[in-house]
Amino acid sequence: MFKYGAEKFADELILAARFLLVLLFLIFGWQKITNYAGTVAYMAQTGAPSPGISAVIAIIMELFVSAAIVLGIFTRPLALLLIAYTLGTAIIGHHYWTMTGMEQFENMINFYKNVSIMGGLLLLYVTGPGKYSIDRLLQRG
Repeated sequence: MFKYGAEKFADELILAARFLLVLLFLIFGWQKITNYAGTVAYMAQTGAPSPGISAVIAIIMELFVSAAIVLGIFTRPLALLLIAYTLGTAIIGHHYWTMTGMEQFENMINFYKNVSIMGGLLLLYVTGPGKYSIDRLLQRG
């Protein structure tokens, strides 16, 4: 049977997918931690509950949880946790259904980007972290 080659490089592709899936979170998590005051102000502007606490949660999820997923540490449970966070940020930060005009259009795009990311995280939950992960190393021990 003809193979596309994906099976041959599945673990390498899963590693690349883990990185690409959370790259956006890593970039914005880094921005949030290096400009904490601006992050708190942004959280207040978007209507996030308890902006200071929301900022800390965002930094933990976007920077530290994403880094753990790249390394393949607790991949499956953290993928589920990041799905919940991504859904929350979509609803709180991109509530396009309450907007009009260009603001509605831009937030609708960002809302559905979050939905797409959730799909990728769900797939990661199903497939697992692959061979190149701390999870796999711990299974051998």
